Amino acid sequence: MTASRWAATSDWRMASREPIGLAPDPRATPEPVVQVYAARAVRWRGYFGVHTWIAVKPDAAAEFTVYEVNGWRLRRAGSAINVTNRAPDARWFGSKPDLIAERRGAGVADLIARIEVAVATYPYADTYRVWPGPNSNTFVAYVLRSVPELRADLPATAIGKDYLGARLVAKSPSGTGVQFNLFGLLGALAGVEEGLEINVLGLTFGVDPLDLALKLPLAGRLGFGSAADVAEGSPL
Repeated sequence: MTASRWAATSDWRMASREPIGLAPDPRATPEPVVQVYAARAVRWRGYFGVHTWIAVKPDAAAEFTVYEVNGWRLRRAGSAINVTNRAPDARWFGSKPDLIAERRGAGVADLIARIEVAVATYPYADTYRVWPGPNSNTFVAYVLRSVPELRADLPATAIGKDYLGARLVAKSPSGTGVQFNLFGLLGALAGVEEGLEINVLGLTFGVDPLDLALKLPLAGRLGFGSAADVAEGSPL
């Protein structure tokens, strides 16, 4: 991402929340859809990391349901989990989102059912910390471990994705590998989708051999590889 996409607006409350055309029109798309997005966080946080979320559209549904975690939601409602029908590809307070993964059609109804169960069992709904977690990226990583079919590789800038709470070992967020982590502060990860990653104080350093890419703090991914893993035959 370029520096211009990192920049905070002078007033985030006035920043654009308009969709950018990455999500299909649900009224013209009867098949079920799952999408995973990431966008630079609000204000100064955007220089360091991204906010991630998951959107689902069940079979024949007229709108998407978006699942995400917000600190302000916790303060207002007692739970950090925010469930809305907003446009899934809307700008995140001015920041253009990237489509990280998508699946459509056959088998997606089962993925949506598992996503709903994972959302309902997220263990940190009553806690939010920007660093080192649990935060929005902790939530999305937790849910993604239930649906490895998405093979979603969260950005290196998704600070908090490696937070495991009291656990030391878990599947990688993509479900294609394994990771060790100590409270989101120190750890290592190896996965088919993620490659090799080292986590130091919440910052990710890594290499993705399949996509010939480096993963670095602030910059994110440097190299080749697509922005999203999209099911074969599924147009963006």
